[in-house]
Amino acid sequence: MIQHIPKKNIQLAWLFKMAWRDAKASKVRLLLFMASIILGIAAVVSIQLFSANLQGNLQSQSKTLMGADFIIDSKQEPTVRAQAIIDSLKPDASEVNFVSMVAFPKQGGTKLVKIQGITGGFPFYGDIEAEPATAATTYQTSGGALVDATLMMQFNVKPGDSIKIGELTLPIAGALTSMPGNSAISSSVAPPVIIPREFVAATKLIQFGSRREYQYFYKVSDTVNLKRLEDVVEPMLDLENADLDTHTGTSRRLGRRYQNVGNFLNLAAFIALLLGCIGIASSVHIYIKEKLKAIAVLKCMGASRLQSFLIFLIQIAGIGILGGAIGAGIGVGLQLVFPYLLQDFLPFTLQISISAIPILIGILLGLFMSVLFALLPLLRTWFVSPLDVLRVSEDGAQEPRLVRFSVFGAIVVFLFLFSYWLIRDAVFALGFVGATLLTFAVLAGVAMACISLIKRYFPKHWSFTARQSILNLFRPNNQTVVLVVAIGLGTFLISTLYFTKDILLAKTEVGAQSENANIIILDVQPDQRAAISDAIKAHQLPVLSDIPLVTMRMQRINGDLVNTIRQDTTRQVRGWVLNHEFRTTYRDTLIDSEVIIAGEWTPRLTPGEPLVISISDNLAEDANLDVGDPVVFNVQGVLMETTVGSIRQVDWSQVQLNFTVVFPAGVLEDAPQFNVLTTLVADEATSARLQQDLVSNFPNVSIIDLRQVFTLVESILDKVSWVINFMAFFSMFTGIIVLIGSIRTSKYQRVKENVLLRTLGAKNKHILQISAFEYLFLGLLGSVVGILLALVSSLALALLVFKEPFVPSVIPFLVLLPGITTLVLVIGLSNIRSVLKSSPLEVLRKEA
Repeated sequence: MIQHIPKKNIQLAWLFKMAWRDAKASKVRLLLFMASIILGIAAVVSIQLFSANLQGNLQSQSKTLMGADFIIDSKQEPTVRAQAIIDSLKPDASEVNFVSMVAFPKQGGTKLVKIQGITGGFPFYGDIEAEPATAATTYQTSGGALVDATLMMQFNVKPGDSIKIGELTLPIAGALTSMPGNSAISSSVAPPVIIPREFVAATKLIQFGSRREYQYFYKVSDTVNLKRLEDVVEPMLDLENADLDTHTGTSRRLGRRYQNVGNFLNLAAFIALLLGCIGIASSVHIYIKEKLKAIAVLKCMGASRLQSFLIFLIQIAGIGILGGAIGAGIGVGLQLVFPYLLQDFLPFTLQISISAIPILIGILLGLFMSVLFALLPLLRTWFVSPLDVLRVSEDGAQEPRLVRFSVFGAIVVFLFLFSYWLIRDAVFALGFVGATLLTFAVLAGVAMACISLIKRYFPKHWSFTARQSILNLFRPNNQTVVLVVAIGLGTFLISTLYFTKDILLAKTEVGAQSENANIIILDVQPDQRAAISDAIKAHQLPVLSDIPLVTMRMQRINGDLVNTIRQDTTRQVRGWVLNHEFRTTYRDTLIDSEVIIAGEWTPRLTPGEPLVISISDNLAEDANLDVGDPVVFNVQGVLMETTVGSIRQVDWSQVQLNFTVVFPAGVLEDAPQFNVLTTLVADEATSARLQQDLVSNFPNVSIIDLRQVFTLVESILDKVSWVINFMAFFSMFTGIIVLIGSIRTSKYQRVKENVLLRTLGAKNKHILQISAFEYLFLGLLGSVVGILLALVSSLALALLVFKEPFVPSVIPFLVLLPGITTLVLVIGLSNIRSVLKSSPLEVLRKEA
């Protein structure tokens, strides 16, 4: 008995069979088309999965990062009112911490460390990990110190040895491996040493000018509304120069710390996907254009519009699904590399979780973007007439204008929704989409303007090959607009990525010139200046600078009390200005990192003259100050009325002591102050001898060895730079693949013409010259316009998104411009290789 098979199933099977047969015949073109999808999806999935893991870790580990539910901290001893608020909330533990030099008497070594005097059961979440493990819980009762394990290894110190902190000597209870709240960066620059808080006073290191922080730790039930606590208590603490941090607020701040890197990675993902979309649109446009006659033949044989449309829709959708799956798989593999690269940059161990969701997103995104960006050329299959078999023109019938605009609208909506999904900001998303559409319009306009100009001023007296090349740019079936837009957009996106990469990497360059100080000696009291200066010179080292520091706070700004400004919800003054303890200096000269941009520099004042100060440009902006505005400072209880005399642009990236507020000489010499001395050491041994000498004789001073800081920061920033460079060049590689695909696919437009030229007697060198000039013009025009547009977009990104200055690199002009032009030329010439090597008839049969 013969089973009845529904006609609908037979038709569906026939459609899939036709799509598969046609795909096999065009596999090279479709593989290049699929490469665009794979690379775009791989970039998106890897970046999004990494971002999701980072955010998930920040949220899940936010309590462990702090070790408490919330913390109240103050950079000075809390005021009476602040202490009353702290006590009313009943802290469960407290800490006073400060940076100081310590010595190991047995080994004779010295090191800058962070002393943490703790009382109570902190941390409440996570654990202090120490060796032996019991030391983490017994150090307070035994009266010992927990010393950073790396520091102990460096100085060959063991539990039971002693550590000298100021005038206090304690036994080492154990090696500190990890502790909530301590990051790899801070621990490497100033390793932690934990002692019972009751011993802090015995060190005698808390003196005038000492930098210290008081912290109070709280553990609460999950029913407590931390957001409400922030809203109610934090403004009250702000008035007392104290802060309240919750574990949820900490996770938000940590997220913002990596915002610029995250913005760049999202930009790379957006560009990679957009490059893939360009590759799809340009490849399918040319691919479908050459299939129009075959579609017309199908319709002559009885195929319906829907059937001819579905054959190629199934092809494109299948490639989108396959490319999305492969790209998602690559993306999952790529994001596994990020935790290793950023392990020193993150304050916690990043736990990677992989689910089916990114794979599913990659597949759906591959399907959606391939179909959407191929839809416009695919629609031409719907409107092809059977009579097109007999027509000479290959343009065929055009889709209605309403249909075309509807597809364009869907593409714009897709790009907006995708960019909004990446950056969660509607304004920036609109800006990205607007910049892309404007670039597309400019490139298309430039291409059409060139066609019009060439038609109007056609060089009739040029040689045959030159005229033929020029004719190819505007004759029917030309590729000028398609290739200029594809090449230009690809170059634009690649160049934009390169420029923005440089914006971020400019902030990751750390270095010291041979003549700059690399040892900084802090907290030098006035009566110690001469003795410490002599001690430096005794080691045959120069005293490069002796800088006085005076601490003060702002009392009034433009006549308004700071406390009044704090309570004003419409204030234009940033919060940090109102709470900041300014470390100011006085001198009669500018330094090399400063430039006056407003007002006049006053080097010195005589008694009785009005007090004028110089402030940095960032302080002027954040405090809403201009030249001539009054500011009253509170200098250790003494009010000092001043006027802004000048505004300086300060290069904070230079590794030296820069100041937001500088007084002229002749004003602060008698104010309570301490000094910072700097010197230059040639090697590690000299540095160790100097530090040991100074710490043994002046235990209150702190010494920063910038050589160690340079090494540490460079190692971390090298990894961050690697991630930025990797994602940049990965997306650039995507762009190159897209360009190759677009140009490679265009070969099928020129094969017949070149065969006809050979049939008419043209030699191989003539065909080479014709093709070379055409592709050289297209590559040069597209890449020049693309790079120029990238300059404009990168400037906007630098100022609006990354908030960094923009200094354009010449690399895109020296490398990308000739490189992309050469690439276009090489691929274009490789397109006609089969025409040059074989007979015309053989070529026609092969291409058919």
